[in-house]
Amino acid sequence: MKKLGIILLIFILSCSLIACGKSDNSAKTEDGKVKIEYYHVNAETQGGVSVKELVDNFNKNNDHIEVVATYNPDMYKGLMQNLQAKQAAKESPAIVQVGWAFLDYFSNNFDYVSPQDAIDEFDKEDPNFLKDNFLPNILDLAKNSQGDQVGIPYSLSTPVLYINRDILKECGLPEAGPQTWQEVSEFAKTIKEKTGKYGLYIQEPQDFWAQQALVESNGAKMIQDKKASFADPQGIEAMELYQAMVKDGSAIHISWDEGVQSFVDGNIAMCYTTIARREQIQKGAQFDVAAVKSPTFQGKDRCIPAGGCFLAITATDKDQVKAAWEFEKYLYGVEQMATWTKGTGYTPPRKDVADAENGLKSFLEENQMMKPAIEQSKDVVSWASFPGNAGLEAEQLLLDMRDEILAGGNVKESMTQTQEKINNLLEK
Repeated sequence: MKKLGIILLIFILSCSLIACGKSDNSAKTEDGKVKIEYYHVNAETQGGVSVKELVDNFNKNNDHIEVVATYNPDMYKGLMQNLQAKQAAKESPAIVQVGWAFLDYFSNNFDYVSPQDAIDEFDKEDPNFLKDNFLPNILDLAKNSQGDQVGIPYSLSTPVLYINRDILKECGLPEAGPQTWQEVSEFAKTIKEKTGKYGLYIQEPQDFWAQQALVESNGAKMIQDKKASFADPQGIEAMELYQAMVKDGSAIHISWDEGVQSFVDGNIAMCYTTIARREQIQKGAQFDVAAVKSPTFQGKDRCIPAGGCFLAITATDKDQVKAAWEFEKYLYGVEQMATWTKGTGYTPPRKDVADAENGLKSFLEENQMMKPAIEQSKDVVSWASFPGNAGLEAEQLLLDMRDEILAGGNVKESMTQTQEKINNLLEK
């Protein structure tokens, strides 16, 4: 009887451990569908409506999978932090958006299923899905520093300069907008002097993406030889130009949502932000609005990081992995990619969407603000992804540096100290 009691106790404890180790997300719905969770960063003003449309359509048109979309604030940094907590509790979602800046950090710290492995296991009728639908250089964006295909590119964006042509005209400035950052600074000063309105806003979400474009377009590099290297004379010069505009009041230092909305409301003349904000700006602006290419520095090449994300499968349960791949493949369908681009402004990663009749052909003809983003795609570089496990800490140090500089701190000291701190992290 004693032995029997011990056996029963072991059995009960084993069941409890199994139950604790299983995610609520692996449970099936009351009607027997496999339930999976999709982590995304798309607020209502930046693709959230399209996420809902795509998920609702998928759920409506299949009888065996139910997708639950979960919004994560604070962009990709916030998603990584939430994913950490979920993985620790053994409750990982099935599929997640991962920002380019966290490519190595994600692959080093989280369990994932490579897309080709999922295809080989669950999609034997379409084994060449990746090769048939994506250009090699696009797929390479989602390869980590070890050359592993971690996921599939999903959202591709570049920063553009949105301009209020009515204000430029009022101030006697060329309605085509500025072409260099030096001209941006001059335009902003003139606008402030003549109208009292702010001339410029540069986006400030929980990432350094737009500032990387500024720094690298002046010839600096965020990372060289696997070390932070942005605190060189060119990087410092770029951030000093940015700081000077904020100091003299021709540019404004506020949150991302506030900045974009202030531009839409007509209180800021120029807004440097992602093409993914196109729909919000195009629908909301009650003035003559346009988008122009990301400015360069005089005599230097445009250098802009690829924004957006790739999709990665983080499910561990076999049924969930299978369901995650089915949902992910649906998202990459021509019509779904077109819906995503129309709702966000992201340029499609799949190679045949732009010219397809059921894709974006007519849309691109009617939406000229997409044109600069597509034209400057040749100037795209990788979003800085610090190697090893320092991704989250490095990104936070960059954000702290940005805030310190825009609050009036010494640019050279702040950038040099931040670079040293990040490199110390990378050496650990």
